[in-house]
Amino acid sequence: MQQAAFFDLDKTVIARSSTLAFGKPLYQAGFLGRSALLKMALGQIFYLLFGADEDTLERARDALLTTIAGWRRADIERLVSETIETIADPMVYAEALFLIDEHKRQGRRVFIVSASPEEIVRPIAHHIGVYDVIATRVKTDAEGRYLPELERYAMGEGKAEAIREVAERVGIDLEGSYAYSDSITDLPMLEAVGHPVAVNPERELRKVAEERGWPILEFQRPVSLGPRFP
Repeated sequence: MQQAAFFDLDKTVIARSSTLAFGKPLYQAGFLGRSALLKMALGQIFYLLFGADEDTLERARDALLTTIAGWRRADIERLVSETIETIADPMVYAEALFLIDEHKRQGRRVFIVSASPEEIVRPIAHHIGVYDVIATRVKTDAEGRYLPELERYAMGEGKAEAIREVAERVGIDLEGSYAYSDSITDLPMLEAVGHPVAVNPERELRKVAEERGWPILEFQRPVSLGPRFP
């Protein structure tokens, strides 16, 4: 059976929240008002300083669903595609890119696994050369407009369930596979594989990693988000 490497996205592969990174483009395109943009900016500051526990992430999820209800999925996909290369600030950890390449070199299948919306996660993943994505998916109506409901929530135990489902479907040896994350909310995902790794871990995850003897990595060199392939 093949092996895989599963990478959380926010604060593991990239140095900020993938969803919040698109706050300005959404505002400029008229999807968000100033108040919503300010809340996103404050949320980003809090996120970087203190991380986010499960309750905070649940509230953010509910607020996001309320905000995007009625938007057309195709419009968001187009906006992300058109603006992703304009997010020029250093964003992707060079250390993560090296690890992704190393896992590929050793024949492992690489996945980005994120609680952020699939419409945002997939383009970022493609830009760094990863084409297998597990992300949150929002339900749409017959006209392709978002409903305030989730089809899949790739968060907490939901990530682990999705990984096990994919592993069974495509034939992945989870015991021989790797998982990387910064957050205690991803503990189920880390426990689902034979080689869990804590990256820039929050206090709670660092404690668990130290107690269980898991590797702890510190990523400190973000580089600009740009396509790695022509």
